[in-house]
Amino acid sequence: MSPAWWIVVLNWNGRDDTLRCLAALGELRGEPVGIVCVDNGSTDGSVAAVREAFPAVHVVETGANLGFAGGNNAGITHALEQGAEWVVLLNNDATLEAGAIDAFRAAARRHPEAGVLAGKLFFDEPPDRIWFAGQPYYPAIGYAGRPYGYRKRDAPRYRRPREVGRAVGALMAVPRDVVEQVGVMDDALFLYVEDVEWCLRVRSAGRPVWLVPDAVARHRVSASSGGEHGSLHAKYYGVRNTIVVCERHRPLPAPLAWLRRRFILATFVAQAWLWAADRAGARRAVRDGWRDARAGRLGPRPG
Repeated sequence: MSPAWWIVVLNWNGRDDTLRCLAALGELRGEPVGIVCVDNGSTDGSVAAVREAFPAVHVVETGANLGFAGGNNAGITHALEQGAEWVVLLNNDATLEAGAIDAFRAAARRHPEAGVLAGKLFFDEPPDRIWFAGQPYYPAIGYAGRPYGYRKRDAPRYRRPREVGRAVGALMAVPRDVVEQVGVMDDALFLYVEDVEWCLRVRSAGRPVWLVPDAVARHRVSASSGGEHGSLHAKYYGVRNTIVVCERHRPLPAPLAWLRRRFILATFVAQAWLWAADRAGARRAVRDGWRDARAGRLGPRPG
């Protein structure tokens, strides 16, 4: 009999991270889970290494880089075909703690109305600092603010289950009936903000997003794309997809839409100036994302 819970781990040329992630899944407590590793056209020997080290893991090869959305969608589809009732997305640069799936299971029983269960993530280094403990999202202005508890030590207020605005794709669980109701992530967004858009769709369908603070992972943040502030991809896809998602989910009259676009642009320009190691490259990435959002160009970044 197929497990009711399946974990999807997406890999793109991240062999060592993925092997570390899958090894940690062998320590999970509770009922068995299914595991599917999706490979997005890697060239670093990832597929052979996963098959050799973890023969019980289902491997899905997409044959090309479909981005975070497309790759995870392939894993979600495979898991549902195997009979999954819940699918957990887990970044390959995250290490899941042993009781995390049991915590998700308990939350699913307590909140049968939930459309998404959001996990809680700590930085891998320093390990006592929170990266994500829930987050609001305001599509009217295109702003989310820092995740709750960001870079703070854990405290009672971050250990309480609560409704939140969004989950992050690094650790989130979605039930079968929600996928059947609202669909999977938007492939066209490719990378970044696709998890936000999915949560907005789920919430629009009347299904809340619940933080499950006992479902914990340690996250090497954006390891595959250059680190939390070093990723030029994050700048490009961030500004492009934020504009697209906000206009899709909260359309405004033309003058206000123009102001929102300018606000989003200014936010990413400021981030590029303050934090990017390659400021010139970051500014170009923001500019390109801005232009492609205005032109309606989605999918992978050109070039």
